[in-house]
Amino acid sequence: MRRKRRIQRRRAAAGVLALTVLLLLATVILVSVYTDAGFSPDGTTQASTTNKAVPPEVRDGGPVIDLTGGGGLRTYGMPAKTIALTFDDGPDPQWTPRILDVLARHRVQATFFVVGSQVARHPGIAERIAREGHELGGHTFTHPDLAELPEWRREMENSQTQLAIADATGASTRLMRPPYSSFADALTDKDWQTVRAVGAQGYLTVLDTMDSEDWKRPGVDAIVRNLTPKGNDGQIVLLHDAGGDRAQTVAALDRLIPLLTERGYKFSTVSAAIGGQANPAAGDDAVWRGRALVWTVRVSDAVLSVLWVLLITAGGLIVVRTLILFAFAWRHSRRRRGPDWSWGLPVTSPVTIVVPAYNEEKTIGPAVRSLASSAHRRVEVLVVDDGSTDGTAQAVRELGLGNVRVVRIPNGGKANALNAGVALSRNELIVMVDADTVVETDAIHRLVQPFADPKVGAVAGNVKVANRRGLLGKWQHIEYVIGFNLDRRLYDTFRCIPTIPGALGAFRRTALNESGGLSTDTLAEDTDLTIAIQRAGWRVVYEESARAWTEAPATVGQLWRQRYRWSYGTMQAIWKHRAGSGLFKRRQLLLITLFSVLLPLLAPLIDLMALYGLLFLDREITIIGWLAMLVVQALTAVLAFRLDREPLRPLWTLPLQQIVYRQVMYLVLLHSAIAAVTGRRLKWQTIHRTGDLSSAPVPGR
Repeated sequence: MRRKRRIQRRRAAAGVLALTVLLLLATVILVSVYTDAGFSPDGTTQASTTNKAVPPEVRDGGPVIDLTGGGGLRTYGMPAKTIALTFDDGPDPQWTPRILDVLARHRVQATFFVVGSQVARHPGIAERIAREGHELGGHTFTHPDLAELPEWRREMENSQTQLAIADATGASTRLMRPPYSSFADALTDKDWQTVRAVGAQGYLTVLDTMDSEDWKRPGVDAIVRNLTPKGNDGQIVLLHDAGGDRAQTVAALDRLIPLLTERGYKFSTVSAAIGGQANPAAGDDAVWRGRALVWTVRVSDAVLSVLWVLLITAGGLIVVRTLILFAFAWRHSRRRRGPDWSWGLPVTSPVTIVVPAYNEEKTIGPAVRSLASSAHRRVEVLVVDDGSTDGTAQAVRELGLGNVRVVRIPNGGKANALNAGVALSRNELIVMVDADTVVETDAIHRLVQPFADPKVGAVAGNVKVANRRGLLGKWQHIEYVIGFNLDRRLYDTFRCIPTIPGALGAFRRTALNESGGLSTDTLAEDTDLTIAIQRAGWRVVYEESARAWTEAPATVGQLWRQRYRWSYGTMQAIWKHRAGSGLFKRRQLLLITLFSVLLPLLAPLIDLMALYGLLFLDREITIIGWLAMLVVQALTAVLAFRLDREPLRPLWTLPLQQIVYRQVMYLVLLHSAIAAVTGRRLKWQTIHRTGDLSSAPVPGR
């Protein structure tokens, strides 16, 4: 009872950890999305033209609007012959330093309306702005249209910008310029709501009186012309130090400052021009909260960057795998099916077929009948009942087959049952078959023919899904044909098959003894044994003509349990044999790690980042990219089905499989990885069988 509770606690811990990982990943992506200040420049957003709610004194007043402190409405203009250079959307790591260099060369101060998320990403540049005597104002945290946001979001946009400025410079700001704003006489009713909200938060709203329109990149001459006053009035001029190529802005600024200086203009920050204090010191609490915010942004950016790198890696692995499959799997199939192909002299040695069984009453009968009626001349079927609590052993005895034996042992797991069967067998050649599997009449004979080569120690058969009528069955059928059988052709070419399927595999007794037999160290005893045999120096091959039909899980829950065991066991086996040697280490572990572990672990990023792209990036490009991956999968599927001589009809479900079934497999893999980290262990588990072998072309079922 205590052990059961301990297992339940570990299972719950693994589940909680898996959910935590998913939530953290989702949080990181959402933070990165929120702080990704990718936006259209000021002036490109269309606004309403209704301005009935805007007071006349605002439309006709100065560009600085003060609604703070409950003192009523005040506006300020610039003194005559005074220019306030203002820059929006930065800081930018490329263009802001170049603009600062120009300002330093001409000894001119300016006001920079910064985007908070950019300050968080480039705090050193913001610190340089303040250190060189320039003024910082807020331009929101992510550059949204404030008029379209609820009040809580407007408050957050401005307060987070304050925190970012506090972290970078130790100062605060009272100035704020709403994104997409322009002149005072162009304010609309929606804009006025924003100005009032900003004033209620304690900010002065700073608009402009002259627009360089540098976001259009009209040329240096046009920018200089746009910013050259006609008379002697003071001006607040709008430029940009981020949001695109600002080379024209830098060049125009270098010409504009001397030009206006010669005309008697002086340059000032906005606050200095209206008699205010520029960037008063921020409180310690604001600095510390700003530091926490900045680190959150940095971590999120770093994680998202890693995700993009991993996505590119996954895409590259898929492309490489596809190219390799097309190049080698096709050649492998043609060679094996060629008229001149032969393993050597026909193998007619007697064979012992070991069938481990645990509560397999529903499926053991058809399985044993198909094995006992094998076309191979000398076959002994040995059913090892691993402490079943149902009528498994009785179901076998009732068949009355002369070449079938049943032995009962205490329950000890599948690997233990197979080892017992090997010990009790009478022959050098041993075939292992699951109790839910039926084989074609000539499957055993074909399976043992590779033993004509004395270097072959084990042979993998071609396993098919027998219950493929439902959607879940079709998806597993596709997975078996593509993910298992097609890959085995590739691995066979490189002489590094990772797994002999438990449903149908053949072994030399000598190879089993030299590799130590089946181990109870891992849940994937078939993968563990396959690796061990190859490490012992034996060759493992794939015989595609030896076909068996197995009942796949009929429910999502049963499928989860099976694949969880497979995934977890494969990770255990790879870790166990990580210290491989020679050819095995260079080929086996590399291919298994890349295509059986790394690619499945990274593959979810394709769908995750596709969803990210649909929501936050260019949807057309995202859809094209995802469809391109689907086309690659479809081409691979067609190749696999053709090589396996399977009809293509089930492939109509492939797109839905990629959207639904693949996500379930991702979660299983994540669950397995976390369980491996937490140290959870499982005993051999059986899944509920229905006895549905409807697609298996085996007589006498």
